[in-house]
Amino acid sequence: MRLVRTVRPALAAVVLLPTVLAAQAASVNRYGNPARVAPAPTKAAIDVRDLQVRLYQFADDSMMGRQVGRVGNKKGTDYIAAEVKRLGLLPGGPNGSYFQVLPYHVRKYTEHSQVAAQGNPLRWNEDVVAVPGAAAPRAVRDAEAVFGGTMGDEASYITEAQAAGKVVVLAKAAPAQAVGPGGFAGGAGGRGGPGAQVPARFAGAAAIAVVDLDGLTAAQKKAINEPTVATMAGGGRGGRGGPGANAAVDSLTLLKAQLAATQPPAYLRLTNAAAGALFGRSGIEGLTAGAKGGTVTASLEFVELPTDWARNVVAILPGSDPKLKHQYVAVGAHNDHVGFNTPVDKDSIKAFNDIAIRMQIANDMKGLTPDMRASIKVNMDSIRKVHPKPRLDSINNGADDDGSGSMGVLEIAEALAKAPVKPKRSILFVWHTGEEGGLVGSAYYVANPTVPIDSIVAQLNVDMIGRGRAEDLPGGGPDFLGVVGSYFDSKDLGDQVKAANTKQVKPLALDYKFDDPISWANYNNIYGRSDHFNYARQGIPIAFFFTGLHGDYHQRSDEPEFIDYPHYARITNFIRDLTVDVANGPRPRLNGTKPAKPKVIVP
Repeated sequence: MRLVRTVRPALAAVVLLPTVLAAQAASVNRYGNPARVAPAPTKAAIDVRDLQVRLYQFADDSMMGRQVGRVGNKKGTDYIAAEVKRLGLLPGGPNGSYFQVLPYHVRKYTEHSQVAAQGNPLRWNEDVVAVPGAAAPRAVRDAEAVFGGTMGDEASYITEAQAAGKVVVLAKAAPAQAVGPGGFAGGAGGRGGPGAQVPARFAGAAAIAVVDLDGLTAAQKKAINEPTVATMAGGGRGGRGGPGANAAVDSLTLLKAQLAATQPPAYLRLTNAAAGALFGRSGIEGLTAGAKGGTVTASLEFVELPTDWARNVVAILPGSDPKLKHQYVAVGAHNDHVGFNTPVDKDSIKAFNDIAIRMQIANDMKGLTPDMRASIKVNMDSIRKVHPKPRLDSINNGADDDGSGSMGVLEIAEALAKAPVKPKRSILFVWHTGEEGGLVGSAYYVANPTVPIDSIVAQLNVDMIGRGRAEDLPGGGPDFLGVVGSYFDSKDLGDQVKAANTKQVKPLALDYKFDDPISWANYNNIYGRSDHFNYARQGIPIAFFFTGLHGDYHQRSDEPEFIDYPHYARITNFIRDLTVDVANGPRPRLNGTKPAKPKVIVP
């Protein structure tokens, strides 16, 4: 589920006794789940064991959080593709592949790059490192060095005219301003670099060089230019704090901003000794703004390479009816999550999140104020009895978001692939990437469909179906399932959802409240926050299934061991049955200009 931040209302004071995660020495936790489940063969039937086998692999630390643009996304999509191939599903991507690769690229400078001061080469990755940006930088040929002040201290900066065409050397930011690795805010993948905060007045510089390499290890220096995150192709539009971000809109200023975006200044990072050499000194200490130095020539070989770190996985189960097999029921989930972050004690953060969501539920799901969050106290004594040392965790595993949907769809694919009688219509399975990055994988798929877009009769989206307990949200429980958009877009599909549920041995309690405006924190516009939205925009009837947000949403505590597997299995079996019903039944029709969802729906 894509996170959309909102302004949260203040909470009324609530008296709650702090509680802690009930860490147990037994082999299973309070939900009956083990800490680890070994890989094992799976079968046609959708049950607790198979869902555990799959999800514990897909949401393992080795997947590195599966973030689009990172290598973990490749790992996750490799696993899904290998499984659908094993199951005998047909490749549904371009050129006979299971992958639809999005136009993400990694950008870097090659080892052939050089920087010279007064004709003397500086040691690449030792004295100087170039920070790759969204586009190749402008040429630097015999450009004069000038000391520009201290990074982040605008009062110390030289003027725009003094910077034009020069190599502007900046002292590193003061400690209070140095919020990122190496003294910079921002920078993809933690590489940092001045590109995130380049002052507009330096847009006309030949290069900007910040003196902050001292204190970094050789590996840290090299990592500045080694891509850890791929980005969408195209770039070069500037950004917040970049050249021309707040410039007046006159023709000359606009032209300068556009030139700076398409061919920006080179961004360099230097050691103090290397910077000093530009001014004929041992270092930059004592230099005043505007001091002039020698010349700099840089030959920076910039490369932009396509990457496999952003992929939709597409597979097809052919239909059994000679005519209807050319129509498709699309079943989807998103394969990505939000990657990794700074390490935290996984036991204490779980305990904290449990208390926080309990407070939210008690207060009508209003967001917690900073003071309320600060009031939460976790008693670590009971946790330390089981785990004497903190268990640090930096991986956002995304077990529920959307490991649960991805593996649920994979289980549905296995069940239908192994069924003796195949559905009449073909089933189009799409595991979209980049949902967390703005629904980019589904947007790319509907813009570049691998089957005719008008042959898709419905899209069933599965995003976060692994929780939904009473402790997770109001109205939660073992029967809860949120349904979004089915009646809004197509009364026919809404009726099919209800009918499939009534045929279950124990029907689920379908909850339609998320189709309407809701005041709960983080629940704004659920309809527009997952991949079904892009299919609906193409006029395709959709139904979106999820079990709600919870205290571990987008946290490092969204782990496989906290999933409600019996509930998860019931929901997955229901969606399998619905998939078959839609594939075998009449094509769902879209509503007219008004939503057809009745005021009250009783499953």
